[in-house]
Amino acid sequence: MRGLKKAAFGAAVILGQAVVMSGAAFAQSALNVAAIPPGDPVHGKTLYQACESCHSINDNDVGPKHRGVVGRHAASIADYAYSPALKNSGLTWDEATLNRWLFNPSALVPGTKMFFKIDDAQSRADIIAYLKEQK
Repeated sequence: MRGLKKAAFGAAVILGQAVVMSGAAFAQSALNVAAIPPGDPVHGKTLYQACESCHSINDNDVGPKHRGVVGRHAASIADYAYSPALKNSGLTWDEATLNRWLFNPSALVPGTKMFFKIDDAQSRADIIAYLKEQK
């Protein structure tokens, strides 16, 4: 699903071209995001460097700190200014939710401040595997 982005009314944008997709077809494509391959935390640590322009494992920055993120309720770090959308999301950061989040944060939580997306399923799995080790 590389290059697939959700647009209004069940449409999708693939590599800059509009493609009309029924709501059911788009929902099916979203299910493909749910399949998480086994992750490599060593490779995930390398990939996480791209996240460090906004995040840190131990400190809040542009984005909230990530130590202990797996299993944590979204928007629960007391000293970080989350978007109202994330505060009201009711999410818990498990593997499936992180996978959907990294695939397209604003599709999962419209109005979020995060805009960075990771299209590659293996890269998402590797980053999640790395984050799982950061307890």
